[in-house]
Amino acid sequence: MVTASAKTLGHAGSRSERSRAVLANPVGGQRTDIISVAGRIAIYAAGPEQSGPPLLLVHSVNAAASAFEVKPLYDHYARSRRVYAVDLPGFGQSERGSQNYTARMMTDALHEVIERIRELHDGAPVDVVALSLASEFAARAANERPEVFRTLGFISPTGFEGKPRDARTPGTLGRGWLLDALYFPLWDRQLFGLLTTRPVMRKFLEKAWGAKQIDEPLLDYCYQTTHQHGARHAPYHFVAGYLFSTDILRLYEGLTLPVWMVHGVRGDFIDYRHKSRVASRPNWQISVLKSGAFPHFEMLEVVTRSYDQFQAGLAAPEVTVSAAE
Repeated sequence: MVTASAKTLGHAGSRSERSRAVLANPVGGQRTDIISVAGRIAIYAAGPEQSGPPLLLVHSVNAAASAFEVKPLYDHYARSRRVYAVDLPGFGQSERGSQNYTARMMTDALHEVIERIRELHDGAPVDVVALSLASEFAARAANERPEVFRTLGFISPTGFEGKPRDARTPGTLGRGWLLDALYFPLWDRQLFGLLTTRPVMRKFLEKAWGAKQIDEPLLDYCYQTTHQHGARHAPYHFVAGYLFSTDILRLYEGLTLPVWMVHGVRGDFIDYRHKSRVASRPNWQISVLKSGAFPHFEMLEVVTRSYDQFQAGLAAPEVTVSAAE
């Protein structure tokens, strides 16, 4: 286990690496770096230590992902309980080496993060809330080791859209030819540079919000984190499909612990046609909000109230699919 600040873990190495601005931590609190199967992973912690079950927040996966995506929830819950956030492998302050980024790698990394948190809480199970594609990693991890999870939360989860992804055996949507094309030397770095200009990232966030008004500090951090050494590796594997699971619907159906899910109705990420496969299950609680894909930025109070009610009702869980608020 290694602990360090962003400054001491700055970009040592080549002159081009040293010339890059040092990236600030995406959230406050104490940062701890662990060495995992996926390399160095940054974990952040805040809030009172003796305050009930620990809460882990997991950001989504995209070209500019980081723990900043869960900052509103992190800051909110740090007032009342011990809360953790993680930069997944290839993102934020975590290691961004050139390696194969897959759903399996992300799941294994999540297992190691949860184990580290449980060590700090006498082996207690963890409440986990994941955003978008990270919901798939959390669902797989919970199927594999349900005893280490207390509850699961999904915000705008992937896997319920389009053609059913319910293969009987694990796999990914990875396409080798596309990954090779992204890494083609003639445009490798230039392509990522084009994808991570401020106008392009603003357009992506507007599509996620389903509105022109977005969170400007999030956009600023997106730009900063994508202009660090090695920033393209995990996003290229994401674009090529290696982080999407072919069996995710079966994984969602296999969950037996309490599950809280919330999603919006605005923007480009509103296809949840297959949620009917879990909505009637007694361990699932699903809320629909008049928001985009980042409802915790738009209506934090509504999201946290829904989650708190879910937590309060664990003694007698009931499924509620609420109307848009």
